[in-house]
Amino acid sequence: MSEDRSKDDNDIEIDFGAGARMQRERSAPSLSSSSSYLREPLLLTKRTNNTSQLAIVGANVCPIESLDYEIIENDLFKQDWRSRTKSEIFQYIFCKWTLALLIGLSTGLVGIFNNIAVENIAGFKLLLTNNLMLKDKYYQAFVAYAGCNMVLAIAAAALCAYIAPAAAGSGIPEVKAYLNGIDAHSILAPSTLFVKIFGSIFGVAAGFVVGKEGPMVHTGACVASLLGQGGSRKYRLTWKWLRYFKNDRDRRDLITCGAAAGVAAAFRAPVGGVLFALEEAASWWRSALLWRTFFTTAVVAVVLRGFMVFCRGGKCGLFGEGGLIMFDVNSAKPTYSIPDLLAVIFLGVIGGIFGSLYNYLVDKVLRTYSIINERGPSLKILLAITISLLTSCCSYGLPWLSQCIPCPAYLKDQCPTVGRTGNYKNFQCPPHHYNDLASLFMNTNDDAIRNLFSSGSEKEFHLSTLIVFFAAIYFLGIITYGIAVPSGLFIPVILAGASYGRLLGNLLGSLSDLDVGFFALLGAASFLGGTMRMTVSLCVILLELTNDLLMLPLVMLVLLISKTVADCFNKGVYDQIVKMKGLPYMEAHAEPYMRHLVASDVVSGPLVTFSGVEKVGNILHALKITRHNGFPVINEPPFSDAPELCGLVLRSHLLVLLKGKKFTRQRVMTGTEMMSRFKAHDFAKSGSGKGVKLEDIDIKEDEMEMYVDLHPITNTSPYTVVETMSLAKAAVLFRQVGLRHMLVVPKTPGRPPIVGILTRHDFMMEHILGLYPHFNPHK
Repeated sequence: MSEDRSKDDNDIEIDFGAGARMQRERSAPSLSSSSSYLREPLLLTKRTNNTSQLAIVGANVCPIESLDYEIIENDLFKQDWRSRTKSEIFQYIFCKWTLALLIGLSTGLVGIFNNIAVENIAGFKLLLTNNLMLKDKYYQAFVAYAGCNMVLAIAAAALCAYIAPAAAGSGIPEVKAYLNGIDAHSILAPSTLFVKIFGSIFGVAAGFVVGKEGPMVHTGACVASLLGQGGSRKYRLTWKWLRYFKNDRDRRDLITCGAAAGVAAAFRAPVGGVLFALEEAASWWRSALLWRTFFTTAVVAVVLRGFMVFCRGGKCGLFGEGGLIMFDVNSAKPTYSIPDLLAVIFLGVIGGIFGSLYNYLVDKVLRTYSIINERGPSLKILLAITISLLTSCCSYGLPWLSQCIPCPAYLKDQCPTVGRTGNYKNFQCPPHHYNDLASLFMNTNDDAIRNLFSSGSEKEFHLSTLIVFFAAIYFLGIITYGIAVPSGLFIPVILAGASYGRLLGNLLGSLSDLDVGFFALLGAASFLGGTMRMTVSLCVILLELTNDLLMLPLVMLVLLISKTVADCFNKGVYDQIVKMKGLPYMEAHAEPYMRHLVASDVVSGPLVTFSGVEKVGNILHALKITRHNGFPVINEPPFSDAPELCGLVLRSHLLVLLKGKKFTRQRVMTGTEMMSRFKAHDFAKSGSGKGVKLEDIDIKEDEMEMYVDLHPITNTSPYTVVETMSLAKAAVLFRQVGLRHMLVVPKTPGRPPIVGILTRHDFMMEHILGLYPHFNPHK
């Protein structure tokens, strides 16, 4: 598996030390003969890291790279910062806020487009089915309903299968991994954005038990990534100001803003979006980023509000109804009795148990589907068709088991609802009666949630109806997540939680004074806490959704209880998916067994190093036979009195340097000439991975014996740790600073100036337990 490893990670480290370098210069061996030498380690123990190099993206197995969030402080960078005028600094700050504004505007417009498209496509399908049923054409109604669902499902699955496999699923685990420093293949590509938008519309309109909220987070991140590319030579968008953003650090901040904007657009919850980015998505946070995410979500809220005013009166389907408040739940009772609190605690425990079981089953289903999906696009589409037919049969068939209920007297709303969505679906019932189960199944997801959250009579939904609906949504949500369709988990979880919450409210009606609609909301909160394991952001999102601050204490209580109970069984659903996909995610805390190890215990060998002034042939040889992203640079006599660590040079910078061909015949430092020949932006990271490739380098035979000065592009202040530092401490430092490489230096003098390099893969449990299998990871 080592041949398949990503080029970025120095998990396999080889030494081109002075003796080896002299030997290679004398004998000039071929690539195959030198490979046998490279297997001889410099370190006392030869360790090769073969774990966590590949991850599942969509249904494809792709190599994993890390992102360079660290500031590369080399001579060119320092010169660039020293030469920046106040005007250029202002341009940089102005561009950051302008891009935040554009991210908010774009994500808000995408959110509006999604809402309007889903409401109208699903509305047309449901209206066609209802009209056929009113004419007693029940078989034709089912064929029309299932046929529309199947066509939309095929469209969504085909987009994912053939254009962008990375667009399948919610996308939140991938965004979370990116903000942790993991650059998985094509997760933020323009094709992924396109498929995420239209695939989500088709998938939700097809009646799948999925939501558009998770995909909206991924969509916001893709929009931010596209805007933050730093210009494009292909499309001649090479504005000078945009070059400031050709680095992973600024793109990370923009994508954090995009993720927050996605939540704000999906739930119409701007503050909840900021807190979601802080609590769940981002691994690094600072006050300046808080301001920009807050500004971005505020822009989203303004855009949504403007279009809602325009869409009032049914111009855009149901979009615009209720303003920013999606589900109006009113709890007029500001005080709670002991039975109320006991009921809420019980609801929290049930939510934690159901949530942890949901995560467990989702994990098993995803592992099963991955075997099917990897067999090709046709089987992905076939699986989506199968789930679509099953969903259509449940949605259309189960309401036939429900009894017709007389319409409530003195009802302001039309009953049964004809020609539009509503709480009272006629289905097969006689006049002035409605089918309560059809009112949940034969509706859009948002309207089904509105029905469950509605206050009033406990008899609006039968107990049997709520039990059937909960069981169907619970298991349909599990088997639907994992097919090749953009699918969010929020809506299925809210629907299932609201149904058992309302069921409990009906059962405890004589003991508790709380409204059944409020119980439905608390049930949704408990299930969300049990699956997502978020607290603060979920609490604020639910309050912004429902517009009732009186519910705050009970919502907080139920979230805390459900999360605590669920944590006893397994991790949150997004954490499970990140692990299942093989993404090498760095946790905020170190594992307990890491306290028994030191940094030198896990460094892999052998090690590749360069001299400050290195032979061109040696550099090219090292780039060909290794896939490392960073190489230590060691100064040797006559450039220093003794071997000393100069810093770290990146692979991408070496490629630019070799392509520039600023070589010398003698082994001398040419830093001044290099500084005049190159600028800092020449070494900036290109967008979408379109940088200089090794195949682009054309070095002639005589140039192989020439020298190049690496000092101007060497990061002279890399993060280093002493070899005796505990691995737990090194892991926390690695994550909190946002590193890609951590250099391990010897504690005692008289040894080579570097022991090895740690990358994120060296901190992974699989690698450590492979070296020390006697460790128990749970102790």
